[in-house]
Amino acid sequence: MENLPLHVGIIMDGNGRWAVRRGLPRIEGHRKGAETTEKIVIAASNLGIKYLSLYAFSTENWKRPKEEVNFLFSLMYEYVRSKLDLFLENNVKFRTMGRVWELPDYLQEGFAWMEEQTAHCTGMTAIFAVNYGGRQEIIDAVNSILREGLDSIDQETFRHYLYIPELPDLDLLIRTSGELRISNFLLWQSAYTELWFTETLWPDFTEEEFRRALEDFSKRERRFGGIK
Repeated sequence: MENLPLHVGIIMDGNGRWAVRRGLPRIEGHRKGAETTEKIVIAASNLGIKYLSLYAFSTENWKRPKEEVNFLFSLMYEYVRSKLDLFLENNVKFRTMGRVWELPDYLQEGFAWMEEQTAHCTGMTAIFAVNYGGRQEIIDAVNSILREGLDSIDQETFRHYLYIPELPDLDLLIRTSGELRISNFLLWQSAYTELWFTETLWPDFTEEEFRRALEDFSKRERRFGGIK
């Protein structure tokens, strides 16, 4: 496949609706969605994507029922503790992005362990955005700049204060479940991102549909405000 995006982001939406439509508890949708996440991480790595950012838990998701939030955290912990071999076999580096320091201690420790164990991997980097909000990332960056007493900055200087400064701009953003919004995800990095929406709920999202999104991206002409 030609003209692959360097950095792909996915808003993994629709787990709850997937479960409700089948008469199942919402947590079963999240469990099924975790299986899809595993498949897409490996597919993206095999296809040659260098950065894959996955919106796992937003700063707004704290508004959900406490039981669901706690289940999501335990599911994330189970994921990182059980998928190390999968990441190592595929040479995938694990990273997190967001206000991770506000999460339960056990989850912070699990994330730190996974990042340490995969730090040497040189293939794709899989970034899990947890307790993440695009506006909050910008505010946190501004506060860091103010603490350092800088009088003026440019865009590259500002980027240095983002959660992952070396993360390149987002080339392609995929959202599942039919919603047509970006929901506070990677606001700074998505200034010129290409958008791709699908009605498919995240648990039903397949490698074939992922490939269709990449193929659609490869046919687009990106001018970044200029003329070709």
